[in-house]
Amino acid sequence: MSISPDESLIVGSWVKIDERMTADSELQRIRSLIANELEFIATSPDGWEKLYRDRLDGRFWEKFLPHGAMQGGGPESLRVLDFKSAQKKYMLKVNV
Repeated sequence: MSISPDESLIVGSWVKIDERMTADSELQRIRSLIANELEFIATSPDGWEKLYRDRLDGRFWEKFLPHGAMQGGGPESLRVLDFKSAQKKYMLKVNV
């Protein structure tokens, strides 16, 4: 499922099924978007976040781990970053 123009945050979670933690539908969607629809641009200097660009509308999306205290940083989430913020954080060149 593609990202709609009105979305700016997609939050993934883990759910417990049969005594196992597994990705919920939003986390599965995030992983599918990263694999199929978003173009990888850069990794943050600290290595924790990754910047992607939506091939359809050009918006920048940052993959981040909102539950850093959890094992492996917890489930991923995606949020929109404006160009200026992306440029500063990821040290982007103007023509990205």
